[in-house]
Amino acid sequence: MNIQIFGSKKCNDTKKAERFFKERGIKYQYIDMNEKGMSKGEFTAVAQANGGIENLLDQNCRDKDALALIKYIASEDKVSKILENQQVIKTPVVRNGKQSTVGYQPDVWKKWE
Repeated sequence: MNIQIFGSKKCNDTKKAERFFKERGIKYQYIDMNEKGMSKGEFTAVAQANGGIENLLDQNCRDKDALALIKYIASEDKVSKILENQQVIKTPVVRNGKQSTVGYQPDVWKKWE
């Protein structure tokens, strides 16, 4: 398994995801989205694995203006706007090769083991 956890240090679900993999002795790579974030390729792969861009957006994020803008701009501009404002992405994003989840989903992760 090649686990990557994209998240935020302030996000409780990200902390729970890290604990999930630590408790099972599964190595993972943590990427702080406030410092580094996702590349366009990573974001596109995650969006595809999770049923589209809309499923990655955090409707409860703090930046309501960016979220509203993303909803109403042309679809070809959405990815670049989301990558500029990665705080609108729901965390944690957990990747295992081509598979990925958004949010805390231990039931899915157990199937990966």
